[in-house]
Amino acid sequence: MSEQYIEENIKDNLIMRYKINETLFSGRSEFQKVEVVQTTGYGKMLLNDDLVMLTERDEFVYHDMMAHVPLFVHPNPKNVLIIGGGDGGTAREVLRHTTVASVTMVEIDKMVVDACIEYIPQTSSELLGNPKLNLVIGDGVKFAKETTQKFDVILVDSTDPIGPAQPLFGDEFYADLYNCLTDNGIVVSQGESCHYEATMQNKLMNIIYDKFAVTSIYNFHNLTYPGGFWSFTFASKGLHPVKNFDPARVHKSQLEFTYYNPDIHVAAFALPTFQRKNIGQFIKG
Repeated sequence: MSEQYIEENIKDNLIMRYKINETLFSGRSEFQKVEVVQTTGYGKMLLNDDLVMLTERDEFVYHDMMAHVPLFVHPNPKNVLIIGGGDGGTAREVLRHTTVASVTMVEIDKMVVDACIEYIPQTSSELLGNPKLNLVIGDGVKFAKETTQKFDVILVDSTDPIGPAQPLFGDEFYADLYNCLTDNGIVVSQGESCHYEATMQNKLMNIIYDKFAVTSIYNFHNLTYPGGFWSFTFASKGLHPVKNFDPARVHKSQLEFTYYNPDIHVAAFALPTFQRKNIGQFIKG
């Protein structure tokens, strides 16, 4: 029997191949192709339109850094909005914070949610039965425009800017997010690769720079995203991601992490020179 591999094609100049043992789920929603496969070295893997979204082996890096950085900057995060995040990993980490009273998660593709609940409970464990979580299957762009709710922290846990995620990288969407925030609210968004999507990073930073008092970007490393070096954008109405960060809060929380810690929090905002040259003019506060 021949070995099976699954491939991710990046910008037509890089192909990443993963050895798989079994395809656990494959379907096509009205938005995209959704697959869950069992790999040899990375555990279960979720792919949307043949792009790797997460693996069991390294999902903790992304979810730690998306959730804990803003939640430890905000002094009292109670109400959190997650746009996207259908695998459940971001919600899982947010719900570990005792100050959080409610999490609203708006995911456009029910197939992603269902596939992860069925096959990747490592990330989706909080999607069923947690009384603090309100799961909405719907369009996050439409939700942000129409909601009257206010949120302390908004996390845009999106895929790349193609298909159903494309509007999540637009100017109007961030104007609506600004209006959804409380007076000292924070928005953190999946910020793409500084190697393969430098133009998109520049565009995202430009958008938030025009709307928010404090803007920055921070980096993380994992195994499976192309280049292994990716970013989150940070925007707030006044809170600074380092100046308003108190490491003692992390220790007092008694939460245990696999990737995140106070030193990583601060260091993540130290940018390599080439990245700073690309987007440094959009950092303020």
